[in-house]
Amino acid sequence: MSDPTRERISDDLLYFNGINGDSGDFDLPPMSAADLSRFIKGEARPENLSELRHRHESKGLKHLGVKEGVDPKRLDESGWGIVFAHDADPAIREALSPLLELRQGQAGERFRVYADGEGYRPDDSKSAWLARAPRKMGPGPADPERVPYYLLICGSPQQIPFRFQSQLDVQYAVGRIHFDSLDEYANYARSVVQAESGALALPRRMQLFGVANPMDQATQLSARHLVAPLRDQLAAQFTDWTFEAAMAEEASKARLASLLGGEDTPSLLFTASHGMDFPLTSPRQIPHQGALLCQDWPGPVAHRGRIPEDFYFAGDDLASETSLLGLVAFFFACYGAGTPELDDFARQAFRERSRIAPRPFLAGLPTRMLGLPRGGALAVIGHVERAWTYSFRWEKAGTQTEVFRSTLHRLLDGHPVGSALEYFNERYAELSTVLSDELEEIEFGKQADPYELAGLWTSNNDARGYALIGDPAVRLPVTAPGPR
Repeated sequence: MSDPTRERISDDLLYFNGINGDSGDFDLPPMSAADLSRFIKGEARPENLSELRHRHESKGLKHLGVKEGVDPKRLDESGWGIVFAHDADPAIREALSPLLELRQGQAGERFRVYADGEGYRPDDSKSAWLARAPRKMGPGPADPERVPYYLLICGSPQQIPFRFQSQLDVQYAVGRIHFDSLDEYANYARSVVQAESGALALPRRMQLFGVANPMDQATQLSARHLVAPLRDQLAAQFTDWTFEAAMAEEASKARLASLLGGEDTPSLLFTASHGMDFPLTSPRQIPHQGALLCQDWPGPVAHRGRIPEDFYFAGDDLASETSLLGLVAFFFACYGAGTPELDDFARQAFRERSRIAPRPFLAGLPTRMLGLPRGGALAVIGHVERAWTYSFRWEKAGTQTEVFRSTLHRLLDGHPVGSALEYFNERYAELSTVLSDELEEIEFGKQADPYELAGLWTSNNDARGYALIGDPAVRLPVTAPGPR
């Protein structure tokens, strides 16, 4: 069997995740590293570059995110807070009251509610909001005596932008929830309280789900070079856990349904697949953007045209009687967590940002998973905007697989989800700093290696785009360590 990575190098093409559900075409067609590098040279520097550089230069310190000497597994040390929009409906806070009471009891004096005048105001940057907080905070590691390390944003990305979340996440462990109904807020609060009451102890079982569609380089690469290595590495480290993988032909929609509320639902689920992408005018965009395309799709050669719903798993596929209580999921897929209003890639590729959605929104699948009435998932890690398959295969920057493995290692080791994601924040700070320096050198005449520049850029965008849907302080509610 030929190596798809060698094929990519020989024909000078890079492959990207994402399938347009209305046309059946790739969201981004394969392109050469030389073409991509020409686009990248128009990249704007991140507005929080100084903070990213500070974090990168401080990476030799032992702490990740929270300041030295604070245990991220203890809320009474690390703190917990919730951030509302300044004009949020008070009924939402009331619906979440069981969760707020739980966290106040756990965090004690380091519990905060940021609402009304202390909440998010339109056009707040992270630094402006932190400076306005009752105990002002500047750049550097999170200091829970001033602002809690774990921060739950409560509001839509229209009310509180994705940009604010990603900036805040450089220092803090940040998650977000937003639902269409008060009942869903109450459902989620009840699920977290129930999972942390001590009565729930799920089996120590992780399921990996690796789609590898025929004649599709992107999913072939992720199955071979991301999912399979993660399964092998983690199984060797955690002998008291069971690791199972549904790969290629086994990664069907029916199989995923059995893992999301069926008889085979694990405590931790990791998937790698295309995420569905729909045009601005499509009626399927809001409910199905980011849905997981399964092995049922026969690939770009055998199937042309509109992608039927039978080929992908969306929030609509979860019935009201489904229970996902205690589940934590990680979706490696385009738009798996959410979609911005403007196309981030177009800013670099075409020097203007096109409108790709009527408004920024959270993906339908994770929000449905968290708001189920009979018990919802605790958290879903996913991507806002596109996920970049090439990012974990770029040898010159080191393998991105290690960042995934380290994050999953922390989850399996009992860390809260927000703390586990610090490896992606560290990766983003490092790559943003290196990429910005490289682009500056190019402006002054440096001849850059196209593959090196492409790898830097795609890895940076991949690390920046990860977002947590759910409370960042939740952790896997599993049985105590011991033999299987």
